[in-house]
Amino acid sequence: DEIPTVVGIFSAFGLVFSVSLFAWICCQRKSSKSNKTPPYKFVHVLKGVDIYPENLNSKKKFGADDKSEAKNKSAMPKNSLHLDLEKRDLNGNFPKTTPKIQSSPDVENLSPKHFAERKKDSVSPDSLKSITSLSSENKQDKLGTLFFSLEYNFEKKAFVVNIKEARGLPAMDEQSMTSDPYIKMTILPEKKHKVKTRVLRKTLDPAFDETFTFYGIPYSQIQDLTLHFMILSFDRFSRDDVIGEVLIPLAGIELSEGRLLMDREIIKRNVRKSSGRGELLISLCYQSTTNTLTVVVLKARHLPKSDVSGLSDPYVKVNLYHAKKRISKKKTHVKKCTPNAVFNELFVFDIPCEGLDDISIEFLVLDSDRGSRNEVIGRLTLGSSAEGTGGEHWKEICEYPRRQIAKWHMLCDG
Repeated sequence: DEIPTVVGIFSAFGLVFSVSLFAWICCQRKSSKSNKTPPYKFVHVLKGVDIYPENLNSKKKFGADDKSEAKNKSAMPKNSLHLDLEKRDLNGNFPKTTPKIQSSPDVENLSPKHFAERKKDSVSPDSLKSITSLSSENKQDKLGTLFFSLEYNFEKKAFVVNIKEARGLPAMDEQSMTSDPYIKMTILPEKKHKVKTRVLRKTLDPAFDETFTFYGIPYSQIQDLTLHFMILSFDRFSRDDVIGEVLIPLAGIELSEGRLLMDREIIKRNVRKSSGRGELLISLCYQSTTNTLTVVVLKARHLPKSDVSGLSDPYVKVNLYHAKKRISKKKTHVKKCTPNAVFNELFVFDIPCEGLDDISIEFLVLDSDRGSRNEVIGRLTLGSSAEGTGGEHWKEICEYPRRQIAKWHMLCDG
């Protein structure tokens, strides 16, 4: 009788201990979850930018310490190019401020020391008056200023570009009077290195502070390169709006003394006009017995310069329509760096109806661009309702089936 009693007593104590331990563990987990930082999305290199979700307090910074920030603020010049973290909003952006006088274009020739000393100079009231009294026409022409830094790491043989911020961008969204800016950067002339920043929502003064490192570029070749910055505004429902561009030839810029801080005015994108959008040589053959249409994309010539480097990477996209509904699509291979491309690629389309009355075919010549949407160089439509050479070519293949007929066609705007 004593043994079952002892076992029962120990079992009761064990049950009470297990329940108490379980309750304690649950309380600990609940408290740890309440203090745990939510997960965040990592972006390649962001210095002093909030990477926590928007619902957190803006005082929580990545790798920021209150004491170290206070020391850095006291050490920095009053008017130097410094990204004050406490002045950012929840998205890590700077609030809109009053216009400031930008430094002269010769700032790239100054060392970082001279750059800081120059920023210390006070602004006279007369100069502020002249800025605020700008006419509305001049303000419309202003597309903002881009701030960035250049550096060469001799140990790693790497070229380092830091895109700091942009100020005074125009509003591309007429409803909210804001923009969703981001920047694409390309190293010319080879276009091998293409990068872009993240999109910052609803701001005209985006603070990117993103660093891009390009390895394998000898210092002797830096003088032959050119940096091309394209400032765009993201549009979820259509093609992104181009705000402007900045072109920086690196010839004459000395990077051996260390990091060089620079700023440039953003200018309108240089739309390189030509006598036309180029020409496309197409060969068509309608097989009435098999009810198929054979399309051969032969050549393109005199394509306009759609890139800053002066060279395009064209390819052709072919769309087949039946009663204004696309039923098939094909595309050629990309031809690198040429305004006169030779494709010689054949496509065979099955026609879903008798005859070609409700059939039309569209040719889109595009410039291939990795990391962004491909730009349309020119467009061509062939069909019974097409005008000019497009309609004539279509009429000939209908009148002479089983015959391969080739013609040059002028491309129109995309």
